[in-house]
Amino acid sequence: MRYRRDDVVARAIEVLDAHGLDALSMRRLAGDLGVQPGALYHHFTNKDELLAAIADEILRRGRRPAEIMAWDAELQLLALGLRDAMRRHRDGAVLIARVHRADAEALERPLRSALERAGADDDLARVGARTLLRFVLSHEDDADADFALGSGLLLDGLRERLRAPR
Repeated sequence: MRYRRDDVVARAIEVLDAHGLDALSMRRLAGDLGVQPGALYHHFTNKDELLAAIADEILRRGRRPAEIMAWDAELQLLALGLRDAMRRHRDGAVLIARVHRADAEALERPLRSALERAGADDDLARVGARTLLRFVLSHEDDADADFALGSGLLLDGLRERLRAPR
């Protein structure tokens, strides 16, 4: 049986959820799909490319519909959406942090864009987005109330900075 790239990624997420990131290998995934490991290289040149595709799919599934809203409400929804996506899958946060360490800008971009629309200068938008992203990546296991309080503190600080005269 031939599998499409999307089928391979979907099955890889199931293996991730069942066995964890350390147990996810090209060989194990191929066995689960009933194909030779070499068949996976038709879709992915290496395991890192597969992991990137898995991380992207986890994030895509966690995105919330775009709405016109205040910048701070948008940041809050983006942070919650990322947290929800990571928590939905075993080792999701570890995988996303590992894959996007080299390209954190892709995860920061929507956060930064919301801050820029609010009037943040380049430095505040860059550092504010990075700080919020790092908070989400390192606090996904916090209790909901603790996460809400921590992200609220960050948003309060950003609101205050945006109100302050320059």
